[in-house]
Amino acid sequence: MVASMAASPLRPLLLLLLAALACHAADASWSGSPFRHGHGRGRGLGVNYGRVADDIPAPRRSVQLLRAAGAGSVKIYDANPAVLRALAGTGMAVSIMVPNQIIPDLAASYAAADRWVAANLLPYLPRTRVKYLLVGNEVLSDGSIAASTWTRIVPAMENLHRSLRARRVSRVKLGTTLAMDALVTGAFPRPPSAAAFRPDIAEQVMRPLLRFLEGTNSYYFVDAYTYFVWAGSNGTVPLDYALLQPATRARYVDPGTGLTYTNLLDEMLDAVGAAMSKLGHGGVRIAIAETGWPNGGDYDQIGANVRNAALYNRNLAARMARNPGTPARPGARMPVFVFSLYNENLKPGPGTERHWGLYYANGTAVYPVDLTGRRPLWAYPPLPAPENDTPYKGPIWCVLAAHASRKLNETAVGDALTYACGQGNGTCDAIQPGGECFQPNTGAAHASYAFNSYWQQFRKTGATCYFNNLAEQTIKDPTGLAADTWHLPPQQPAAGLAATDGGGSFCLTDFSPLHRSTTERKG
Repeated sequence: MVASMAASPLRPLLLLLLAALACHAADASWSGSPFRHGHGRGRGLGVNYGRVADDIPAPRRSVQLLRAAGAGSVKIYDANPAVLRALAGTGMAVSIMVPNQIIPDLAASYAAADRWVAANLLPYLPRTRVKYLLVGNEVLSDGSIAASTWTRIVPAMENLHRSLRARRVSRVKLGTTLAMDALVTGAFPRPPSAAAFRPDIAEQVMRPLLRFLEGTNSYYFVDAYTYFVWAGSNGTVPLDYALLQPATRARYVDPGTGLTYTNLLDEMLDAVGAAMSKLGHGGVRIAIAETGWPNGGDYDQIGANVRNAALYNRNLAARMARNPGTPARPGARMPVFVFSLYNENLKPGPGTERHWGLYYANGTAVYPVDLTGRRPLWAYPPLPAPENDTPYKGPIWCVLAAHASRKLNETAVGDALTYACGQGNGTCDAIQPGGECFQPNTGAAHASYAFNSYWQQFRKTGATCYFNNLAEQTIKDPTGLAADTWHLPPQQPAAGLAATDGGGSFCLTDFSPLHRSTTERKG
C-alpha cells in the first residue's frame, strides 16, 4: 500500500488537500470573536486600561473587551469608581496606581495614607479583586519632582502598607513603576550583567525601595519597551529580535555571564536584575508594568504598524504562557501588563503615543490576539504588510488636522497658533498682515502655516506635530506648488526642504489638499 501510494502521481495533490483541510479546521476552531480565551478566571497577560481619550467605550463595555481578549488582570491609572465597580465580580486581578502628585502628602502623614485607603480601596473590596497598589508612575523619570517626590516614594509606601495591615487587608501588595531610564545606560544596557542604577538614585532611592520590596515579598515593576530600543538602534538590533520572534536567528551572548539571549526583552529584564544584585537585592522579583508595540504613528516613526504590534503581543503571550523567565531567571513567572487597551486620542507627544491599543475607540479589534497564549501563532489570519519598517525618506508637513478643521474650535486653534508663533525667530512673519502668506486669511490656513513652521524648526530638538490634538502630519504637498515657491521662515535653512528633513513651510493657495485620505496612515 505504501509503495503504491509513493508511486502514484496523485500523492502530492492529496497531501496538499489534507494540509489545506487541516489549516481550515484549525482556523475554524478559532473563528467567531477576534479574540479567543478560556472560561473562568483568566490566566492571560494583563492589560493597561488608560483613559486619556474622549471617545472610548464606557467601563462596563471595556471590561467585556478585556475579557474577550483573554486578559487575566488589568492595571488602571487611578482609583476611578466607575471602573472599579465595573470590575467587581469579574475575578480579574486589579492594579491601582496612586497619582504622583499625592506621594509627598502620603509620605508625610500616616493619616493621609489611611484616608486614601479608606476612600479609594476599601469600598470596592472584596468584590473587586485588587492585588497591587502602585505608588507613582515612572516618578524617577521626572527630574522636575526630584526634590519633592523621589525620596518620598518609600515613606508613602510604608504608610500605605501600615494602613492596609491595620485594616486587615493582607492580599494587596505595594510597588511603584519605573522606566528603564532608572539604569545608567537606559533602555539598552549591554551587556545586561554590567547594568547599574543611576548614581543619583542608587543609594537614596533604590536601596530603600528594594529593601521594602524584598521585605514585603513584592515586585519591581518595570516599563520595558523593546520598540523604542529597536527604533533608536540605527539597525544594530534586528527587528525579529525586538519582536520576540521565535524563529529569529539573532543571538546575543553576555560576555560577563556567558548567557545567550534570543530576544531583546530578556536582555532588558536581566539588566534590571543585575542592577538590583549590585545593591544586594538580586532576589527581588520582577514584573512588567508596561510593554507593547505601537500599531501606528507619525510618518517619521519607523516600524509602528499593525503587523509588528500584533506579532509582538502574540509572541509575548505565547512566551509567557509556555516558557516564562529569562536566561538569568529561568522559569520565573511574573505579572505582565500589555500597553494598552485602547488607542487613546488625547495623549500628547508623537503619533505612537496614541496608537498602542488592542482596540480602536469604537471597540473593534486592531488585530486578533489571544492574551492567554493558547492560540497557536500559525492559527491567526494573515496580517497586513508593513509599510514603514524602514525610514520614510520623503518630505513631511505638519498641518491642522482634518477632524479639527471640520469642527473648528477657534479658541483652541487660536491658542495653539499663538504658542507656535511665539517660538523661534520669525516663525509666523509670513502670515502677518501684508506678509506673503497672509492670504487666505482664515484661522485654518494660518494655523497650518504656523504649526508647520514651528515643527520644521524644532522637530530635531523634540518638538512634535500635536498641538493638543489639533495637528497631524501629512505627506501630501499642502500647496501643490513647486518646491522653489515654498516660503521659508528666516531661521529655516534651505536644507529643510531635503527629503531627509521633511517639507518646508508653505503658503496655502487651497486648504482642501490638507484633508488627507484616511488610508495614508491608519489612526
